[in-house]
Amino acid sequence: MILTRQTVSDKLLEYLNQHITLADLVDWAENTFVDGVLEPDEDVDLLNDILGYLAAADTAQFPLTWDVCADFLDKLGVKVQVVAVRQAS
Repeated sequence: MILTRQTVSDKLLEYLNQHITLADLVDWAENTFVDGVLEPDEDVDLLNDILGYLAAADTAQFPLTWDVCADFLDKLGVKVQVVAVRQAS
């Protein structure tokens, strides 16, 4: 699997939009270290840092807060905007 800024940002957005659980995100990040190829070369350090954090995000030492997610997405070139969607009663 080739991993780019787009791939990582898409996965983070899936998590923030509650399409996947924290456990799913952590599992995905852990598996990318085994199976993934990071591209392009100039993004390898950034992607490794983010994936390393995400792989440990189920521990108290690496809490995946809103600020952490927003910072990662900013570094990946994605500006986050919150949109409220009201559920029908």
